Parts: sequence; structure tokens; C-alpha cells
Amino acid sequence: MTDLRIGVIGLGLRGNLAAVAHRPGHGSRVTAVAELDPVLRQEGARRFDAKPYADHREMLGDIDAVLLLTPDDTHADLACEILRAGVPAFVEKPLDITLDRCDQILRTARDSGTRLYVGHNMRHMPVVRLMREIIQRGDIGAVKSVWVRHFVGHGGDFYFKDWHAQRSRVTGLLLQKAAHDLDVVHWLAGGYTRRVQAFGDLMVYGPLPRRAPGTAKPDDWFAPAANWPPLSQTGLNPEVDVEDVSVMNMVLDNGVIGAYQQCHFTPDYWRNYTVIGDAGRLENFGNGPGGAVKVWNARRSGYREDADAVHEIPAADGGHGGADPRILAEFFRFVRHGGPTETSPVAARMSVAAGIQATASLRNGGAPMEVPELDPGLVTYFESGQAAQRP
Repeated sequence: MTDLRIGVIGLGLRGNLAAVAHRPGHGSRVTAVAELDPVLRQEGARRFDAKPYADHREMLGDIDAVLLLTPDDTHADLACEILRAGVPAFVEKPLDITLDRCDQILRTARDSGTRLYVGHNMRHMPVVRLMREIIQRGDIGAVKSVWVRHFVGHGGDFYFKDWHAQRSRVTGLLLQKAAHDLDVVHWLAGGYTRRVQAFGDLMVYGPLPRRAPGTAKPDDWFAPAANWPPLSQTGLNPEVDVEDVSVMNMVLDNGVIGAYQQCHFTPDYWRNYTVIGDAGRLENFGNGPGGAVKVWNARRSGYREDADAVHEIPAADGGHGGADPRILAEFFRFVRHGGPTETSPVAARMSVAAGIQATASLRNGGAPMEVPELDPGLVTYFESGQAAQRP
């Protein structure tokens, strides 16, 4: 099997996916890197023995697929250029930061007939797949409610020291960070959010010391031992105007009721899901090996730690609990052969839509907001597997 020639656009925090994609002799090889930062660009070229480009458009004729790993607010413009050039695109989540821009990407993919894939890698995480298997097996009956608590223990480092801290670049962290979990809620519950209501605030990081405009993050920007407690953080982004704590309620189109809570100044970093059905409930304790998903479904009782079933979370190699190599393997298979995928451009758009409307709600006193539906023609195109491919 000839290696796919992979072009990478953006070598920032998610640029580590390029290393996962680079498997010479095993199906994929990074042959081109495009990055505005000349230092990162040359480092990437040396690391992968790839051709460096300052202008991504110059490489599109010499590659088989693109990994688009740039900041969220750049996705639509870049993705549409890639798709119009006929190059299959992996777009890192979230799809973009406005609904108009998300829908523009989907329309361009359909109109060009070029394959589009969105990097919602949590659908490939063992803990999420285990919860979905339990639900699909019927162990808790029909899903009626999903609750998520997201403890973002390194939030001050990862989300308040660069562009993630700016509304103009991300809309809000109920979109940027929560898009993963909103997609999982939809996947586990079997529906999409139609109505949201949320509250949130910038409670801790707002008054903390910030860098001067135009200055780079310090080399020790991620130092968990030194940056605790959260009020000791320094060197924050010059502009900080996103919320560091938020709570969101949602009603799905199938009647399921959900809740999502996100906090960026907790001491621990993990996600806790509770899924309640009409015949039991499940809850995960930990997100990886050593953790478990517990199920209570045999009888009523008071509090009891001894669940009726305990399912250990499987071990898997690779970043994000083994999700990164698996999502890229699926993307490369999709590039070569098409067919169904676990991820979905429609689902990616709907997670953005829920996050945008929840952000609007929390910035308008918690007013309930309706989530706009997607053009039915686009839904049909993507749910049919993007079958109308360009020759």
C-alpha cells in the first residue's frame, strides 16, 4: 500500500497529531508542513523530512490529504480553500466559532464533493466507547438524562495564556472546550440539543497578572507544581474575557435532558459522566486505565459504592487515551475508501451550535435559547456518507 502524502497546516498545540500521522511505510507520511511561525515551520520540516511552506495553498497540488490544526477562528477560510482544491480535509474540532462559518464548510464540502472529516476524537476514547456499548446493550434501559462534570485542572495554563482566552477567537469555552463533551452527550443520548440555558462568569483569572501585548508565552507557561493555587498564576494572555466557570442545561430533540458543568480552576483534571436510563444508570470514575464505568441497575437502595456491574476502562496506546491514532486511522481509511465514520460533520456542527447558544444564554442572564437546525439537504448529504464524490 502506497503511503498517503499528508500535508499539515498548523504546528501549534495540536500539531502533535502530525507525529501520529507520520508513519512512513505504514500507510501515511507527512510530506508537507505549512506554518506561519518560521521556527515551527523549519522544525516541522526537519522532523518529518517534509517540504516547508509559508503559504499553505502552494502545497495543495502535491498531497493526498490535509490535517488542518490551526486556531478555531481560521478553520472556515482554510477548510473551504482546501475542499475547493479537491483535497480531503481533517478539520480539528471545533469546526469553527460561528454557525455561519460552520455551515459554509459543510456547504463547500457538499458542493465540491470533497471528503470532510472533523476531529472529534473523544468518540474514539475507550471510556466513551465503553459507555456507549453499555447503553446500546440496554443495560440501563432507554437514556433519559445525561450529566457531565468537567474538571479542567490545567485550565489556567491551557486556556488563559493564549488566544483561547479571547471571545473574538473562540466565542467562549462552552464552545471551544465543551464541544468535545457536547458531541459525546449527543452521541450517548442519540439526539441533538434543541434548547439551552446557561450561567457562567470569569471568577478567578480575570484580575490576575497578564503579559504585555505582543509578548510570547513564557517557556514555563505549563508548570503544574508552580502554578498552584490558581490565584498564583501569572503571565496570562493580554486579553482575557471568556468565562472560567459555567453551567449549562439542555433539552435534546428526542426529549433527553442534559447538563454540563465546566470549571477551569479545579485541582484535578478529568471528566465525570452520569447517564440515567429508565432501567438504571452508569457513571465513569476516571477517564483511562485504572478507572472504571460502574452500573447500578438491579435494585433500589440508598447510597452504595458496590455497583451491580463494574467495567474496567481498557488500556490503549496513544494520545487522548488512545483516541488520536484511532481517529487518524479512520480518517485515512475514509480518504482512501469513503464509507461511514464514527465522527460526523453534522454532529460537529450541532455541538458548535449548542455551545454558541449556551454562551449567548449565559451572557444574557441565563435566557433560554433555541438551537438553529441545519439545512436538511446538508444533513441528508452527510448522513448518506458524502456519497456524491467528485471524480
